[in-house]
Amino acid sequence: MNDTELFSMGLGAISILLMLILWVKLPPFLALLTVATGVAVISGMSAAKIGSAIEGSMGNTLGHIAIIISLGAMIGRMIDYSGGADAFASQLAARLGDRRVPAAIVMAAFVLGIPVFFEVGVVMLMPIAYKLARVTGRSLPTLAIPMCATLLMVHAMLPPHPGAVAVASALNVNFGRMLMLGIPVAAVTSFLVFFGCKLILRQKFAVTPEVMARITAAAVKISPTDPDPSPQNLPAAGLIAALIAVPIVAIMCGTLAASFAPAGSITRYLLEFLGTPYVALLLDVYLCAYLLGIRRGASHSAISAVLAGGIPDTAMIILTTGAGGVFAAMLVDSGIGAALSHVLRSTGLPILALGFVITMALRAAQGPTTVALLTTAGIMAPLLKQAAYSPNQMALVALAMGAGGMAISHVNDAGFWIVTRLIGLNVRQGLTSWTPSTTIAGFCAFALIALLWQFF
Repeated sequence: MNDTELFSMGLGAISILLMLILWVKLPPFLALLTVATGVAVISGMSAAKIGSAIEGSMGNTLGHIAIIISLGAMIGRMIDYSGGADAFASQLAARLGDRRVPAAIVMAAFVLGIPVFFEVGVVMLMPIAYKLARVTGRSLPTLAIPMCATLLMVHAMLPPHPGAVAVASALNVNFGRMLMLGIPVAAVTSFLVFFGCKLILRQKFAVTPEVMARITAAAVKISPTDPDPSPQNLPAAGLIAALIAVPIVAIMCGTLAASFAPAGSITRYLLEFLGTPYVALLLDVYLCAYLLGIRRGASHSAISAVLAGGIPDTAMIILTTGAGGVFAAMLVDSGIGAALSHVLRSTGLPILALGFVITMALRAAQGPTTVALLTTAGIMAPLLKQAAYSPNQMALVALAMGAGGMAISHVNDAGFWIVTRLIGLNVRQGLTSWTPSTTIAGFCAFALIALLWQFF
């Protein structure tokens, strides 16, 4: 096939994928696997090769990603079990004062959002937002929307979240480098989004009676698995921050050691070993199990149940991520990825803008951030391989794709419904508050990434 035919087939594959997800309502896992198989058949791949290609690309994707996602989910589960999210946010609010409560909960979302998935983070922090709304008298949307936007931003841009991990793997981007560049971008973006949301939320939003009843309730359940939670027994906020920082620091130190420590030295070996992403997260799982569980009196069986409880929530995420890797691999193997790259290159858009715009368009069209990121990675990978970009530039391209993956959350996105229902907003209110907030976050992050690009 020539480039035009391959390009047409690629557009058709993406269109069918969107139709299956949006109209037929197939789970993304099934839709991705179905379209990937169709691409393999139409491109002329033999029947014997199709099976090995699909299974091989699934294995290659999950062999790395499944471990990272599962360990990250266990850390988030332990923080949730211990009441650490409540302790961290409450301590921030107490130290900063009532006037700075909105900033405090955004800071809490930024820190706690690094190890936990977006949906889990929203569920963990929303009871705290209810509590703070009751205590301070502020409206819930002014507290919760910037908080949720920050959680979404971290989820879209930073490892160990599935979309970021998948993009880093597809583009061969080092996790530590992505974190070193991504954390400052995400932190500044949180600050900008906080003030941007103030403008959006000047209008009054009336929440539903059900949510208002939760706000005015006398107590908030601290730990979903502890039958007798006591505020005096909550872990220290500093401990929670330290446990979240451990894998991040370890991964970044491993990256730096590879560049600066003497080759063959024991220091370099130890730092690189501890900085291996799964090793850093595995170590943190054990630290969380001991410091947040066993040392505070929890039984070994209870800790085991909590850790195991983090896995079912990740099963469909892992399968979807693996199927996205299959779809991306079929785009490459069939030649569609190279044809799309040729067409995209002819547009004249800079590589950063391409990554951002394509991901944002797919995100707006089909909803899930992870699927949009995986599809964009499959389209962009051939183009990036043909150019000699530095490791820092590759990391910035991956981050730009993450910025596009957080923008324009609306009615076809499950996150839209989670956020609006827990805050108590109707669809119109969600489209005039949550959707522009996520879009502001995406464009702010991209602007900062584009600024950094000038220095690399």
